Amino acid sequence: NELNRVYQADLPMASGMAQFAEAAKALEPVDSTAWGDWAKAARQDYVEWLKPDFVPNKLDMAKVVSLVQERLGPDALIVTDGGNFAGWGHRFYRYSRYRSQLGPTCGAMGYGVPAAIGAKATAPDRPVICFVGDGGFMMTGQELSTAIHYGIAPVILVINNNMYGTIRMHQERHYPGRTIATDLTNPDFAQYAESFGAFGEVVEETDEFAPALDRALNAGRIAVLELRIDPEAITTRTTLSAIREQALAGKGK
Repeated sequence: NELNRVYQADLPMASGMAQFAEAAKALEPVDSTAWGDWAKAARQDYVEWLKPDFVPNKLDMAKVVSLVQERLGPDALIVTDGGNFAGWGHRFYRYSRYRSQLGPTCGAMGYGVPAAIGAKATAPDRPVICFVGDGGFMMTGQELSTAIHYGIAPVILVINNNMYGTIRMHQERHYPGRTIATDLTNPDFAQYAESFGAFGEVVEETDEFAPALDRALNAGRIAVLELRIDPEAITTRTTLSAIREQALAGKGK
């Protein structure tokens, strides 16, 4: 029932990925020269895409992701919660090992902290780091108590812009200047973490992140780094103001 339901294939096949890979491995090698130039161009497009766009913020999230990759190495397990903040990890983190990321189906919020604790409990010898927004963290951040109780030590990066960023983006896009129920009043997440017995620290500028990450990785317990970012930095490519202005210009036509 699925074959050709959306895309019209020249050769539709119903197969599991493992079974298909095993069968394909037995075939004669295919001459790839026909799409060699296309593959090189696609690779160059990817390399260009990895170059950060300018987004106003004292804390460069692209650099944060690069430093995470540098410090944690190829064995790291990356966990993402649901929200626009995850775009920095999706765009700039380069995976080199199968089974290296955990993320929620359909972008469900509140997944990140419990998933990171579960990942570290399952793979205690691998570094585990979680990217979660302030809204998502407030949904399940109390699971810090579980991690402290059982001695499970992932690192949680709370990307705090004091709002439900994804919803705010859609409000500005469809109803520019008419936002509702997306601003958040948050605690000091570092102090909140410390109240559970976890390691906590606030990071507001790019140069502060690397030493804070090292301290978190060496804390010997679950760690929370609160990364305070400008609400204008709504995605890896644009700002809230730009989205609002574009929407207002479109409505004026």
